[in-house]
Amino acid sequence: MDGLAALITSNPVIFWLIVAIAAGVIEASTAGLFSVWFAIGALVTMAPAWLGASFNMQIAVFIAASAAALVFTRPFFKRVLHVGHTPTNADMLIGAEAAVVTEIDNIAERGRVRAGGLDWEARSADGGKIEKGAVVKILELRGVTLIVEKIKEDKQEEK
Repeated sequence: MDGLAALITSNPVIFWLIVAIAAGVIEASTAGLFSVWFAIGALVTMAPAWLGASFNMQIAVFIAASAAALVFTRPFFKRVLHVGHTPTNADMLIGAEAAVVTEIDNIAERGRVRAGGLDWEARSADGGKIEKGAVVKILELRGVTLIVEKIKEDKQEEK
C-alpha cells in the first residue's frame, strides 16, 4: 500500500490515468457496459488532481463525474452499441403452431414439441399438462425452451 500512497501523493494525475486505463481494459474485456463510467470519471478527476486539489476532493469529483457519465451517456452508448435482444431464426417460431411429441408437464420438467422441422423442449404457459398429440401455439422462446399454450379443441376442428 506504501507504493500506492506514494503514487497518489507524488503524482496524482498519473494515478488517475492508471485508474482510467484499468477501467478501460476492464470495459474492453467485458460484454456489456460495465466500467466505462469509471474511466470517464477518472479522466475528469485528472484536472483537479493537476490543480492540486486534496485527495478527498478528487474522490468526490471521481464519484460525481462517474455518476454523471452513467446518467447522461448510458442511453447514448446503449443506442450506439445496440445492446439488447438480437433476434434469431428461432424467434420466427413465435406465434406458430407445433405438435406435442412428448407430454408437457412443467412440474416434472418434461415435454417436447415439433416446430419448424425441429424437436424443441417445451413448457406450458399456464403450468398445466398438455397431452401428446395436441396442437399448441408458441408464445415465447426462453433460451432453448418454447413456452406454449394449447389450442382449444373447437379451433382444431375448424381446420
